[in-house]
Amino acid sequence: MPSKIIHRGVPIVTLAEDEAMLEHCVPNCIAIRHDDAGWWTCFIGENGEVDCYDEPYPNRDQAIWAAKAAAEFGI
Repeated sequence: MPSKIIHRGVPIVTLAEDEAMLEHCVPNCIAIRHDDAGWWTCFIGENGEVDCYDEPYPNRDQAIWAAKAAAEFGI
């Protein structure tokens, strides 16, 4: 089950590996997902488009801090 926090009005959703982003995230949401490469910080656009940072973070906390920093600027 995904976990969700709200930072500066922006939902940040942490997903399990088997959870689909667009099933649990809404437009203007940030998704944190994990795969073999690491923890990705992804942004969900107005029309459901997904854009992620170029490289994953080595741990969940760093990905969440990056998401919170993006939320400060109102993604």
